[in-house]
Amino acid sequence: MIEIVPAIDIIDGKCVRLSKGDYDQKKVYDASPLDMAKAYSDCGVNRIHMVDLDGAKCSAPVNLKVLEQVASAVDCTVEWGGGISGAEALRSVFDAGADHAVVGSVAALHPDLFEQWLEQFGSEKMVLGADVKNGLIAVKGWLETAQLSIDELVERFLKHGLGQVICTEISRDGMLQGPADELYVRLQSAFPDVIFTVSGGISSMADIERLNGLGLKKVIVGKAIYENRITLKDIERWSLNV
Repeated sequence: MIEIVPAIDIIDGKCVRLSKGDYDQKKVYDASPLDMAKAYSDCGVNRIHMVDLDGAKCSAPVNLKVLEQVASAVDCTVEWGGGISGAEALRSVFDAGADHAVVGSVAALHPDLFEQWLEQFGSEKMVLGADVKNGLIAVKGWLETAQLSIDELVERFLKHGLGQVICTEISRDGMLQGPADELYVRLQSAFPDVIFTVSGGISSMADIERLNGLGLKKVIVGKAIYENRITLKDIERWSLNV
């Protein structure tokens, strides 16, 4: 069974969702990140995906107090991304309670450093965040693109123990129009020893059921929950079978 990983994106300590990664297309939700995290944990999920969008924009973690609150309040593991630009930032994220660190810009722009982290902390703690925009890897909070493909990026880190990749198809993120199925099926087939997490476009449980049928392993769900297209009950029922 594919594992549902609920997402909490944070700006100014609040839950938000962007459309296509555009900070100018931001929707703020009433629920606090802590309340949402507790609700997800109560549903029996194994992992929560948290993104510090302020941190991604300024290349340094900003919302670590939120991470500390969540990590101390939930039973599941927490993966955290956004602003992890150097060793000090990475350590601060782990010190604040993250179980997994999602690294995108550094991996694309300073691959030698990400290789060191993979070897130092291991593939269980280090997750490659590979965000795709027009076929290329997006960096710095999706505000810029690097001149390389996701295949090139993944291939580089395989020999250093890469085991987990979150791939976000930015054109679909926050649009509730369904995920890019073919992209994930191709990647999972090309790199069978890596667990790829589907991210971007999930609109309903039908999307998740289809991805499960395609043999994919993990899926991040964000806006569909906030817009009540997928309920906490749906997540709880699914998580009982994972």
